[in-house]
Amino acid sequence: MAGRARLAQRGLRAVAVAWLAGAAACSHMPWHHRPPPQPQPVHELDISGTNTFPQYWQRNTLLVDLSAARGSGSIVLKPAAGGAWPVRLAFRVTPGSIGVLAVQAAQRLTLPIAASGPQPVDLELTPGVYRPETTEMTVSWGARLEP
Repeated sequence: MAGRARLAQRGLRAVAVAWLAGAAACSHMPWHHRPPPQPQPVHELDISGTNTFPQYWQRNTLLVDLSAARGSGSIVLKPAAGGAWPVRLAFRVTPGSIGVLAVQAAQRLTLPIAASGPQPVDLELTPGVYRPETTEMTVSWGARLEP
């Protein structure tokens, strides 16, 4: 009887070791990924206005995070000293917190923002809205424009 108990105990121990090894291996399986690292803030554009907003590189697009913008307001963007405009520029906004985003640079662009939807939304500027020789860009936001 003692031999069977020892054999059963070894069997349970082997099952426990196998289970622990399998659980540890799960962290190395293809379906288990670490969350992507948080983007690091950069300073590519000088922002003047009542608020300052973080800037991040998202691949080859400079993203100005306006997700904290509420109500109405505006900022003025200029390339940082010794810098130039990024080739691609986008703004992150939160649907429902503002109704429209207006950009004035080489051209004027008005972007309506849905009242609801995925949180947050990245709005990339179309080519030509600003050019390399553009000195500054005014970005304003406010309530939805009525048709």
